[in-house]
Parts: sequence; structure tokens; C-alpha cells
Amino acid sequence: MALYAVVPVPGTEHLVTAPLAAQAQGWAVPAGCAVTDTGPLDQDTELRPGWARIRAAVESGRVAGIVVPAFAHIAYRWHDWNTQRSWLLDRGLFVITTDPTNLVTGLEPEGARS
Repeated sequence: MALYAVVPVPGTEHLVTAPLAAQAQGWAVPAGCAVTDTGPLDQDTELRPGWARIRAAVESGRVAGIVVPAFAHIAYRWHDWNTQRSWLLDRGLFVITTDPTNLVTGLEPEGARS
């Protein structure tokens, strides 16, 4: 299990990661797989070094799922979300949100892929 969040201000990571760790109880979080990026949520997902670390952990088979505060922490813009969502689904990953209502993105997810 990986923990991932985007925080707006450096030094506030613990405020976001503590609820993620609580949600992941019972799951192993490999070393280096509790990751935060600093900056705005609408930053291009591909430019986030922390998200690149999560993707590398997934590709290496170290994690099978991700815990985030809200889906917008993975990708805020519709196009970015579709890209990341497809990538997650293609690898059979699951995503758990600690509070899916804490950030309204104004985006409706697509229906489940078959």
C-alpha cells in the first residue's frame, strides 16, 4: 500500500499523512511509499516527483493500492484524471480515499471500464 498526498505548504505533511496512515492500518506500507508533493493540486501530475515515486513503486510491484485524501490528489484536471485512472486500472490497482468529500473537483468519474 502506498500513501500519497499533495500539500500546499511545506512542513504540513504530517497533517495530511496521519489520516492516510490510519486508513492503511493492516496494510504494509513499504519504505519510501509514504509520499507527499508540495504545491497546488492543479499542478501537472507528470511534473510531481512524489507521484513519479509512487508510479515507480507500482511498476516494481511493491504496492497494490494507494491511499489518498481525495481523488483530486492524484489528478485534479479531467484530462489528467482520465490518464491516471486508466493507468491505475490497467495495473489492477485500487485507490482508497480518506474523505472523498473533502475536496470537490467538479468532475464526474467515468463509468467502470470493462
